[in-house]
Amino acid sequence: MLKEMGRTSQAVLIILYVFMTVKAFEMEIIPANRIVKQIGETLTLTCNTTGCASPSFSWRTQMDNPLGGAVNNYRTYSTLTMNPVSTVNSHDYLCTVFCGEKDKKEKSVKVEIYSFPRDPVIEISPSLAAAEPVTVTCKILDVYPSHYLEVLLKKEDHVLHGKNFYEDESTNTENKTVTYSFTPTAEDIGKEITCVAKLPIPNTDFEPKERVTSEKLTANFGPQNTVITASPGNWPMEGDTLNLTCVTESNPPAQIAWRKHLADESIQLLTKTNVLSIPDAHFSDSGLYICEVTNLVTNKTEKATVDIVIQGAPNITELSVEPSTTVREGENVSIQCSAEGNPSPRIILRRKSDGADMGPYSEGRILLPSVTFLNGGDYECVAENKFGKSRSAITLNVEYGPKNTMISVIPATAVKEGETVIMKCTSSGNPAPVISWKKKKTTGEPEKIYTDATLTIKNIKSQDLGLYECEAYNQFGKEEKDVKLLVQVPPQNITVLVYPSENVKEGENITITCSAYSNPPSEMVLKKLHQQKEIILPSVNGTFILYNVTKNDTGRYLLDVFNEVGNNITVIEIAVVERLGKPDQMIPLIIAFSSVTAVAVPAVAILIYVSRKAKINGSYSLVKALRLKV
Repeated sequence: MLKEMGRTSQAVLIILYVFMTVKAFEMEIIPANRIVKQIGETLTLTCNTTGCASPSFSWRTQMDNPLGGAVNNYRTYSTLTMNPVSTVNSHDYLCTVFCGEKDKKEKSVKVEIYSFPRDPVIEISPSLAAAEPVTVTCKILDVYPSHYLEVLLKKEDHVLHGKNFYEDESTNTENKTVTYSFTPTAEDIGKEITCVAKLPIPNTDFEPKERVTSEKLTANFGPQNTVITASPGNWPMEGDTLNLTCVTESNPPAQIAWRKHLADESIQLLTKTNVLSIPDAHFSDSGLYICEVTNLVTNKTEKATVDIVIQGAPNITELSVEPSTTVREGENVSIQCSAEGNPSPRIILRRKSDGADMGPYSEGRILLPSVTFLNGGDYECVAENKFGKSRSAITLNVEYGPKNTMISVIPATAVKEGETVIMKCTSSGNPAPVISWKKKKTTGEPEKIYTDATLTIKNIKSQDLGLYECEAYNQFGKEEKDVKLLVQVPPQNITVLVYPSENVKEGENITITCSAYSNPPSEMVLKKLHQQKEIILPSVNGTFILYNVTKNDTGRYLLDVFNEVGNNITVIEIAVVERLGKPDQMIPLIIAFSSVTAVAVPAVAILIYVSRKAKINGSYSLVKALRLKV
C-alpha cells in the first residue's frame, strides 16, 4: 500500500513539472518604443510570438488608415515594411495575434515622421554693389512638418530677421522661403550673412534639428591688379615646360583669354584658361604674351603682358644650295645656312674636305660665282652660342668634263720584247669619265682597241710599238692624252754583203755592208784579229771599206752589231792573193775601179737598206755612229 502511494505521488510530481516547463503564449513588437523616421528612409516593424505553434497575425492603424507598407507573415512572426517612409506612415500601428480560437494578444507602436534633409540655400540678389539695396533669400527645402520650422537671418552675430511657420497645416514636405532686404554699407562688404533653420519637434529624438548656411557679402568689382607669373621664369631653356599663370582680382570672377603678339603684328588667341602651358618650349615660342581679363558685370577689361625669351643651344633650321645641290661647272651657286638659338648663334660655313672656314657670315650665306670642280664637296654649317653648338652638312656636286687626264706606263715607255706593259689612264670628271684606248695606224688614223682605264699588253712584240691615245669622255666633254710605246729589240736578221767578194787580189778595195733589224738602232764595229793586238776598223753608215788591200789584210774579221738590248757577231774571212802580170800597167786601172766602187757600193747598200726599211714599215735603221772598243 505504501509502495502504491509512493508511485502515485511521483507521477503527480512529473506531471506538475511538465506543466511548469511549457512557456506561456506571449508577443512583442520590435522596435517596441516610439519610432521617429525621416521621409525617404526604410522602416520595418516586426511582430514576434512565443508559446504558440501556429499563430495568426493582423496589422492595422489605430484610425484604420491604410498601412502604407507591405506585410509578410512567417511561422512565428510577421513584418510590416514601409519603403520608403512617407507622411502616410505617421500613425499608431497595432499588431493582433491569435493563438488558437481563444488566445488573443495585441500591442501597438507609434511612428512619427519628419523631413529636414539639407542645409538652407542663401541667395543674394542682385549681386552686391556698395550703397545699393539687396535682397537676401533663404530657402529651406523638403521640410516636414513645417509648422515647427523656425528661421533666423543674421549678419555676423546680429539678427536681421526671424520667422516661424506655426500656423502651417502641412500634410507633406514643403519648400519654405524667408526673404529680407536691406542696404549694406561699405563696411558690410566681406561680412557673413547666415541663415539658421530649426525644426524643434517636441518629444522626438533625431539629429540635426538645426541647419546653418553662411554666405559672405561681396561687391562687384574689377578686374584689377592683374599679374602674370612665369614658371620656370621669363628666360626658360629650350625643352622646358613653360607655365604662364594669370591672376586678377574680380567679382564675379573675370573671363581670361591668352593671346600672343606675332611677328607680323597680328594677335593670336591661344586659350581661355588662367594657365597657359607650353610643353617642350621651342625658340619659336619666344615673344610677347598678353593676358586679357574681362568682368562681364562691371563691363571692365584689364591686360597684363610678359615677354618670354627661350634660351638654348642653336638648332640649324636650313642648309641649302641654290639653284641645286648638283650644278654644272661655271654656274653661280649660293649656299644658305640658317639657325635659331638664343643668344643668336655665330654661323660658320666651311668645306669639310679642307676644313677651311668660309665665314663667319652673319646672314649665313655665301656666293660661289662660276663654280669649278674644285668647289665641289661636302660643306658644313656650324652654329654656336654659349649653350652649345649644332652641325649640319650638305654636298655640292659640280658636274664637269674630263680634266687632268694622265697616262702612266709600267715598267716604262721603252720595254724589251716579251715583257708585259701596263698602261693606266686616269682622268677627273663628274660624272666619272669613260676611258677608251686607241692606237694610231701607219696611215695616221686612230683605231679603237680597248675600253677601260687599264690597258695591259702581255708578251709584247715589235709590232706593238707605236702611239697610243687615251680618251676620257662624259656628257660634258672629252680629253685625250697619248704616249709613244717603244719596243726594244736586240740586233737580229743580220745581213752582211762583201763586195766584190771575200777573196780578192792585192790592190783591190773591199766594201763590207751590214744591215740589221733592231730597236734602238744598232751600232757596228768591225774588228780584225791579230796575233798581238785587236785592230778596230771604222764604218760609215754600216759600211766598211778596205782600200788597196795587200796580203797583210788577209785574215779573220769580226763584225759586232749591238745596241742597249744585246748584240750579234758575224765572222768574215778575207783572203788577199798576189796579183800576176805587170803591176805598173794595172795601177791606173785599179785606182779607177776603186773610185767607181767607192761610189757605187754605198749606193747599192743604200738601195738595199731603203728597200728593207720599206718592207718593215720603217721599224728598223742602220748604225749611224761608230763606237770604238779596244
